[in-house]
Amino acid sequence: MNYFSVLYIWLITPFGVRITKPKSVKTAKLMNCTNCAAEVTANYCANCGQAKSLKRIDGHYIMHEIEHILHFERGILYTIRELALHPGQNIRKYLSENRSRLVKPIIFIIITSLIFTLLSHFFHVDDGYVKYHEVQRTTMTPIVEWVQAHYGYANILMGMFIALWLKLFFRKCSYNIYETLILLCFVMGRSMLIFSLFVIFQGLTHINLMSIAGIVGIAYSTWAIGQFFSSKKVSGYAKALAAYVLGMISFWAIPFLIAGIMDAFFNH
Repeated sequence: MNYFSVLYIWLITPFGVRITKPKSVKTAKLMNCTNCAAEVTANYCANCGQAKSLKRIDGHYIMHEIEHILHFERGILYTIRELALHPGQNIRKYLSENRSRLVKPIIFIIITSLIFTLLSHFFHVDDGYVKYHEVQRTTMTPIVEWVQAHYGYANILMGMFIALWLKLFFRKCSYNIYETLILLCFVMGRSMLIFSLFVIFQGLTHINLMSIAGIVGIAYSTWAIGQFFSSKKVSGYAKALAAYVLGMISFWAIPFLIAGIMDAFFNH
């Protein structure tokens, strides 16, 4: 190797390294997604969509979460109106065509039950639409108190019993037990708003109207369920009423039976 070859290598090699890996170019920092552990190179995970870095929780975040939970197209007032005018038709459309027009059913019944609970406490309508009188506390007392404090969950549980009776009476219909339960979440949620109106009126006038509210609520539920299954048949509304009443009786019969057995056993 002559002098010129050595000089050429000495000049080219360092510059070649600098050209292929210039100091100004920074290697992308890799990290794993905190949700699915996939490798993340952008602002969001390509696998699950989780943000690379989470923002601090502030007022904007809270409002966004509320909007996300109440994800609906035209608003909760629209849902309430449609369930008041054409409940059967709108719930059938929700099940088979479009599930973005109405509030999600589970969220709907929990929110409407919460509205009723808050109004009952505000206007001191303590017993709500559950009537239970006793001379002394029994095993049944805490069960009734739990129902009165958790109407949302209690209504869902009661809806399960009503759904079983509806499946029995309308067994020729193609709707499964879960779709029937969705129907009841909408119907019972709308009924809770009816009870809420009576609570407000009773709180302002001090006239006890909750017994009438119960009748109106059952009448609405019968009409809505009958419209859902068979709007043109009187027998459909009769079966809807029977299933609703038997569902409520079944819901209360089990805890009453258990409480009665426990009271008889411990007081023996």
